Amino acid sequence: MKKSAFFIVCAFLISTVFPVTGQGPKGPGLNVGNLAPDIKLDSPDGKQIALSSLRGNVVLVDFWASWCGPCRHENPNVVKAYNKYKNAKFKSAKGFTIYSVSLDKAKQPWVNAISQDQLSWPYHVSDLKWWYSAAAKAYGVQSIPTNWLIDANGYILARDLRGSALEAELQKLVE
Repeated sequence: MKKSAFFIVCAFLISTVFPVTGQGPKGPGLNVGNLAPDIKLDSPDGKQIALSSLRGNVVLVDFWASWCGPCRHENPNVVKAYNKYKNAKFKSAKGFTIYSVSLDKAKQPWVNAISQDQLSWPYHVSDLKWWYSAAAKAYGVQSIPTNWLIDANGYILARDLRGSALEAELQKLVE
């Protein structure tokens, strides 16, 4: 009898401290609550940028490509959210930024699309390996556009936020 009471109390304490909500510290993975896989790829100027170097910020990891019509159609929504929240005060983060991962095969179309679509954030990366990108493999990307919203500690908050859904999720995180 004493053992069962002990286990009940332990179970209660564990469920209180680590509620089963799909969020909170978990191991690496691709679901809400998981630690997002790190990515380290080159920017257009050849500088390697690691996703983990952006810790402290809320980060949208955005997979796209210059040749992807739906991606280019979604880019104005991403730009709008970035411009609205890049200087916002967040409850548990220094700020908001975007880590754009391109699945392009050639540098020039990628760079041209960044300029044409006015993707003004500083974190654009690619290995120019198209669907064979190491980042696409790490994130299990099967189609684009696709994205993951990551908190200041690198944990996944949400995924596949398009249109106004991205702004709505960011609004929940501001002071």
